[in-house]
Amino acid sequence: MLFGCAGGPLSGDLPGQTDSGAIIGEVASSRERARIHTELAGAYFQRGNLGVALAEARTAAAADSGYAPAYNVLGLVYSDLREKDLAEEAFERSLRLNPNDPDTNHNYAWFLCENKREEEAIRYFLMAVRHPLYATPQKSYAMAAVCAMRKNNERDAHDYLERALKLDPNYYPALINFAQLKYRRGELDAARSLTGRYNKLAEPTAESLWLALRIERRLGDSSAVTSYANQLRRRFPGSKEYQELQKGRFE
Repeated sequence: MLFGCAGGPLSGDLPGQTDSGAIIGEVASSRERARIHTELAGAYFQRGNLGVALAEARTAAAADSGYAPAYNVLGLVYSDLREKDLAEEAFERSLRLNPNDPDTNHNYAWFLCENKREEEAIRYFLMAVRHPLYATPQKSYAMAAVCAMRKNNERDAHDYLERALKLDPNYYPALINFAQLKYRRGELDAARSLTGRYNKLAEPTAESLWLALRIERRLGDSSAVTSYANQLRRRFPGSKEYQELQKGRFE
């Protein structure tokens, strides 16, 4: 039922719009309603309640068709619902209304990256980090690195991860990705340091323990290898990483 009304706030003018202008009080009231419903949509989206998030975001856009954040949330919801065309339309409309918004640029970039449009994605990630008031540029640099690696562009990925960690040395998504890149390059001491920092800052994952184990194996520290193998077996016995360990497939 929710998909059937996709043409509403995303295409054309809304019912009741005129060229005669509006009373200032009405504009303020419409904008406030749009803001409230957008915030509700975002909260429901974060909880994984996509149906209610979609309804709230559409209500926000109907209340004020010029409120860019409503279309940003619509883009996120449609993306999770795998409605790619509607997601792209929503993100693009949000950016037409507010081209420099860093959050929308970041979200649209990740949508593009997930849909194998990595080069376009990186341009939008870099648009996000250029905004002087963007609160989390390290996030966009780290995700740009992920997109670059999907195109086997290690040089740019290395640069983006360095920038992310300059901004926030403890940003753990960048730490683990940089560690993996260093490991692939054979820079084992750097990979060990980065992985160790990650495992202290964040809850170790099967991926991070497996990477640490392989680093220590190549460095020749058998006791560290045994320690990581025991942690992997105890914490993640059903993981693909533990299955690889059992089969002796280290690379």
